[in-house]
Amino acid sequence: MKICSLLLGSFGKFLNKKITLSEGINLLYGENESGKSTIHMFIRAMLFGMERGRGRAAINDTFSMYEPWENPNFYSGKMRIEAGGKHFFIERNFDKYTKKTTIVCEEDGEELSAEDGDLEMLLNGLTPSVYDNTVSIAQLKAAPGGSLASELENYANSYYASGDDSLDIDAAVSVLKGKKKEVEKAAQACVSEKKTQRDRLEQEASYIWRDIHRITEEQEKLKEEIADRRKREEEIGENPEQKQRVIDEIRPEKWRIHPLEILIFLLILVGAFAVIPRPWNFLVTIVLFLSFLIYVWNRMKVGKKQEKTEPERILEEITPTEEKISLERLIWAWERGEEERKGKQVRYENIQEELMELDEVSDTYLEYDRQKAAIQMAIDRIQTLSEHLQKKLRVDLNARASEIIGDITGGKYNRLVIEDGLTPYLLSEGRRISIRQVSRGSVEQVYFALRMAVGEMMGEEFPVILDDTFAYYDDVRLEQTLEWLYRNKRQVLLFTCQKREEEMLKNLGIPYGKTELSSWRLLSGNAVDSQSV
Repeated sequence: MKICSLLLGSFGKFLNKKITLSEGINLLYGENESGKSTIHMFIRAMLFGMERGRGRAAINDTFSMYEPWENPNFYSGKMRIEAGGKHFFIERNFDKYTKKTTIVCEEDGEELSAEDGDLEMLLNGLTPSVYDNTVSIAQLKAAPGGSLASELENYANSYYASGDDSLDIDAAVSVLKGKKKEVEKAAQACVSEKKTQRDRLEQEASYIWRDIHRITEEQEKLKEEIADRRKREEEIGENPEQKQRVIDEIRPEKWRIHPLEILIFLLILVGAFAVIPRPWNFLVTIVLFLSFLIYVWNRMKVGKKQEKTEPERILEEITPTEEKISLERLIWAWERGEEERKGKQVRYENIQEELMELDEVSDTYLEYDRQKAAIQMAIDRIQTLSEHLQKKLRVDLNARASEIIGDITGGKYNRLVIEDGLTPYLLSEGRRISIRQVSRGSVEQVYFALRMAVGEMMGEEFPVILDDTFAYYDDVRLEQTLEWLYRNKRQVLLFTCQKREEEMLKNLGIPYGKTELSSWRLLSGNAVDSQSV
């Protein structure tokens, strides 16, 4: 990819300012506060957009820092790039109310969509994080950020596993972990459901057990009462007083002397008077009559004593028929209770069997367990593969970074070892040297070599953007670095406030283009492909 031109419509201090860029090295010269960092940020904003912070963060965020000075409501810019042999015109409006991105192919007029990922496709998948930590070096920020390590890991996993960078192993692992959580959640739900079912069954069993005991107690009482009733029936059959009960039974209600008794007595009197000779028949008749009066008197007296309320009479004067009916009801109640007890006993035993089955591991839970094991196995295999790929990446990265550090240090350091977390070490004459043991200029070169090596490994060559990067370089190493950039990079944007970069380019005979930001004119000098601003 190549940046052909920039048009800062309304961005920071600039208003409708255009910069035309060429291949090779482009010097963007300007004194302090001439806008170099603003242009640097403009390029990033055109490629990746720029969002406004929220709350207190919006006060000092990048969006607010580069808002237009003259017309804040017109916050926009344009960029022309070359990618894949075609030219594309990118236009952005950063204002939060009219935010919009337009991408048009100049060759065929096709309009692309940033929302659908067309711009990412043009950038060959370059992310803001990779951009900030490889090809774009801001002032005094040569050391790459910590996010580059994870970006590089994922790139290694994707590229070495599939041959391109379209495979995101980290995302695959994340998906597997998410799937594992879903399975674990389903398994937990299965356990919770079993627990709920167990609690319900145990509660039901407790109720049934209490019912069984209650019914058993009632059955015992009924059994005793039935036995008592049967015993009473037997006693009633043998008791002479039963005869009197028979007479009382046929006596009309509320009669103390039954009419039949009066009739029988009259017949006895008539018979005695007729059979017994005179005068004894009169004596016997008088005696019998007096006896009957005494009997009537006693019956009247006993009946009065036994006269009670209706409920008491019903309870106490139970006829044998009523007793028989009551006994049958007791037997029916006992039989019904026995059936209910047996039914509840069967249900109780069934519940105990169900509880025993719940204690066993269900096929559903075993299936969840197998799924979890399979997912974890896949994660472990991917992570093991990732470790191997990381080792391969470090070998390739160390080889390329060592080449670069050898070129830009004139062979003083020809081995650069990158360990986990992108921690760099130098090897010189068999000695392992931490970057804390070397000069600041050497540290800057180490990070430069690391950035360039990672940038080359992670995709299509992208313009290198350097914002006063060489402040700590001595003249010799600066010359070596400029020569390396000229030989290895298609396009370089070198922001500087010094004159020595231009002087060295002239001395080395390296063609370059120059834009002087303080006067906004393109100086030709020994530069080639010069165009006016």
